[in-house]
Order: sequence, then C-alpha cells, then structure tokens
Amino acid sequence: MPYEALLILRIIDWAALPVGVFAFIHALMQRPDAYAAIDRLTKPAWLGITGGATAALLIFSFASIGWIFWVAGLVAALVYIVDIRPRLIEVQRGQRW
Repeated sequence: MPYEALLILRIIDWAALPVGVFAFIHALMQRPDAYAAIDRLTKPAWLGITGGATAALLIFSFASIGWIFWVAGLVAALVYIVDIRPRLIEVQRGQRW
C-alpha cells in the first residue's frame, strides 16, 4: 500500500478518537434523570456504550484486522452524538418561548 494511503488511514484513525472521547465525556456530565426523560437507555448504559466505543477506537485501527470493532465503536459514538445528545440538551434546556 502506498505511503499516502497509509497516512490517510492513520489520519482517519486518529481523527475518530476525539469523537469517542467527546461522546463519553458528554455522557458523563449529564444528569441521570435526563436519560429517563427522553425514554432511552440509562446513564450507566450510555457510559458503558460510549466508554466501550472509545476503548475500541483506541485499541483497534481502521487499517488492521480488528477494523470491524473500530467501525462499531465509531458508530456507537456517533449514535450518541447524533441521536441522544440533542435530546438530552433539549430536555435539560426546557421549553423555549
């Protein structure tokens, strides 16, 4: 594989790690009752999901044999950021006039 291709894969690999860290830290900072208010999994469940996602992004690489775990970790972190995070913010913010 050419050097440029490996460099691009490594950049993608390391760019995904802050996404997982952000998802985990955001899940850690939210109130537990907010998760119940949006009718989703509990806070410990999301901490486990985002923590496991961050660990998978850290341990595995997109360019290695464990790429499926890397992709699963990225998908889990993105699901939290795209689906759960906006609802948590909306619930904790309250009604907007």
